[in-house]
Amino acid sequence: MVEKTIEEINERIRDGSVNVVPADRMVEIVSELGAEGAAREVDVVTTGTFGAMCSSGAFLNLGHSNPPIKMQRLWLNDVEAYAGIAAVDAYLGATQTSDIRGMEYGGAHVIEGLVSGDVIDVRATSHGTDCYPRRNLNTRLTLDDLNQATMCNPRNAYQRYNVAVNSSDRIIYTYMGTLLPNYGNASYSGAGCLSPLCNDPNYETIGMGTRIFLCGAQGYIIGSGTQHDPKSGFGNLMVTGNLKEMSREFLRAAVFNKYGVTLYIGIGIPIPVLNERIAANTGVSDGEITTDVVDYSAPSRNRPVIRKVSYADLHSGTIDVGRKEVKTASMSSLFMARRIAETLKESIERGEFFLSRAVDHLSLYTEFKPMKQTEGIPLVKDIMLKDVNTLGEMSTIEDAARVIVEGDFTHLPITSDDGKTVVGMVTAYDVSKAVAHIGDTKYEILNDIMTRRLVTTTPDETIDVAARKMEKYNVSALPVVDGNGKILGLVRSDDISSHITRVKYEEY
Repeated sequence: MVEKTIEEINERIRDGSVNVVPADRMVEIVSELGAEGAAREVDVVTTGTFGAMCSSGAFLNLGHSNPPIKMQRLWLNDVEAYAGIAAVDAYLGATQTSDIRGMEYGGAHVIEGLVSGDVIDVRATSHGTDCYPRRNLNTRLTLDDLNQATMCNPRNAYQRYNVAVNSSDRIIYTYMGTLLPNYGNASYSGAGCLSPLCNDPNYETIGMGTRIFLCGAQGYIIGSGTQHDPKSGFGNLMVTGNLKEMSREFLRAAVFNKYGVTLYIGIGIPIPVLNERIAANTGVSDGEITTDVVDYSAPSRNRPVIRKVSYADLHSGTIDVGRKEVKTASMSSLFMARRIAETLKESIERGEFFLSRAVDHLSLYTEFKPMKQTEGIPLVKDIMLKDVNTLGEMSTIEDAARVIVEGDFTHLPITSDDGKTVVGMVTAYDVSKAVAHIGDTKYEILNDIMTRRLVTTTPDETIDVAARKMEKYNVSALPVVDGNGKILGLVRSDDISSHITRVKYEEY
């Protein structure tokens, strides 16, 4: 049996005899020497990950102005920070967006700018008090001008991430990037065998008080992260470090198209190889780390899981989804993950980074629960029209005109010849235009005039999601379909508006 202590390893760091290897190299060592041999050979395994970690931000202390101000609201480069802490303390969240530039600029950019040495425009307002009489403040500050700038990230370094795909026929924009229709791409994140929590899945060495590499500085784990869910393999960390010591190389702002701002964070955690059990865990390979492929087109918390894949599959460049070969793309950087693991290794070997014992273990049994909702959200099936007339795509324009007039409605779903699926939509306006050109042979059947780029909804979709679709695609009604595209009903913007108005009236 091999048994070491952190103190013994730190002594080896001091005398220069420590043996440190990055996690991807440890896979080969464990395979060659076995867990016991690897535990004798290696003292520390370094890990690394570099990816979008939205749940990040920084506590800032601006110092007191003259006359002093108790900030009620604070903006840094027109990005609002939370000032409800104390007179001149604030927390700037990475995903907070600019009042002027919207989602193209946010807190992440301000944080990166501070680390880069940029001058930041500061604006604050207050109601004024006897001891803090100032009501307005405008100044310009750099990172050096701040008394403290402490990165404190509530949720970083997920153990693994779901793979995101899109089964719908339209592009969707998510925190996993742009997802192309009809399984056009598969987006994933995480560094696989280099990811910190994958190398210590039982949190034997990673815990509260563990010293880590955080964006180029030495930081610490201060507990399990928000939404920590180790029972499902989605453990994560809450971390902190001195922003003034960080490097822009390992901290970068980014914008996901039509989704918003995020902050790329670089984290590396040293794993002390105290015994052969820990050595075996650090020998995990990409092929042994699996995750779910999830359909993000479902507007629900419980999205459909399509299949499982390994990180080796993801790194290969393609995976099979729905009998289709789909290209994979990583939202995190494997190159930077390796760079972090190697940088941490060199820092330990130079005697600049020592290991720390965790003062408390992270929970292995925490479960991430969904929000408790005391007020239900109406579903499409609650307000949709169930008795809906349809016509086949080969029906004539005269047929459509008659059905619309007799039914006294303005939207007509068009079905395939066999009547099983919805293939288009015709409105009263479409028909009236076609009737005006009835002599033109180009306008004889509904197939000639119907809208083919169909936007649909499902019975279990919430009405706010349906309304957002209507606004996004500039339509006033959506066919309600089942999983096979069969027509079940129709929901109109007027139905949603009437429901909302009635609810507000009842509440009043």
